Amino acid sequence: MITLEDWALIRRLAAEGVPKAKIAGRLGISRTTVIKAVNSQSPPRYERSGRATSFTPFEARVRELLTTTPDMPATVLAERVGWAGSIRWFRDNVARLRPEQQRIDPADRLVWAAGDAAQCDLWFPPYRIPLEDGAGQLLPVLVITAAHSRFITARMIPTRKTEDLLLGSWELIQQLGRVPRRLIWDNEAGIGRGKRHAAGVDAFVGMLATKLVLLPPRDPESKGLVERRNGWFETSFMPGRQFGSPAEFNVQFTDWLSRANQRVVRTVKAAPVELLEEDLAGMLPLPPIPLRLGWRNRVRLGRDYYVRVDTNDYSVDPHAIGRFVDVTADLEPPVPTPGPGSR
Repeated sequence: MITLEDWALIRRLAAEGVPKAKIAGRLGISRTTVIKAVNSQSPPRYERSGRATSFTPFEARVRELLTTTPDMPATVLAERVGWAGSIRWFRDNVARLRPEQQRIDPADRLVWAAGDAAQCDLWFPPYRIPLEDGAGQLLPVLVITAAHSRFITARMIPTRKTEDLLLGSWELIQQLGRVPRRLIWDNEAGIGRGKRHAAGVDAFVGMLATKLVLLPPRDPESKGLVERRNGWFETSFMPGRQFGSPAEFNVQFTDWLSRANQRVVRTVKAAPVELLEEDLAGMLPLPPIPLRLGWRNRVRLGRDYYVRVDTNDYSVDPHAIGRFVDVTADLEPPVPTPGPGSR
């Protein structure tokens, strides 16, 4: 077989009118080879002959096993087929065959019915927010996107603990004015993982009469709406902004979202505010009574007259030492006044 360079040279010389016999003599090849090169429709390719190897007698059985169990380990396959040679050589051949047998995982384009679902996620802005003590901290932003209309509600919360996640979710749902029939989460520890829900979550979804959906691993299509918007926040909202506190962040972000929800979304060919009324019509009404959420605890005040909320200690009027005090906290910053701890 001639090289790729010789093939190109033959075709160039022939195109310039050089006789085929002269080309053959110049390159030291037969005239027949020159004729084949001139008449060929593609460059020459080297193809390895299908020579049998030590793996060949086992290949059909390996393919059969991979068809029924695509993720079977190579060591188990070697045992099943009776392989006695090099396990490394066996693994290399299994790795060559495995992609052919693996099932296809299509990325479907989902259609969301009005009122059916809202996708929930945490976004961590790449900016340290100054707190009361002057220290900067990376804080989570809870984002809820109504799946049908793509309408976004969001706010920064103090932690990713269950108490703050439920408080934030309730506040954002109240902003919507209705309850989506499903709240879709991606295994956030403060909400739940697998079939296990965090303490208080079942009571929360029960009071809302909604359904909590925890997605299995490797299912990005089912929560892609909210995750794509998280990336959009970093490129369209964050650049050039400064924040002096979590409250200032929320003011700026809420103002920006009011405009963002008026922009046309290419996939639905409408602005979220235009589809919101239809989306809300399919949702559930808010519960008739307000929900009791957040950090709540009753403790007997010790001699050091401090109570703990999450990882913070707050002082209480020493006159309450020995008495039971109710400790509550919400999403707002701490108020510097004595009394039961608030955050």
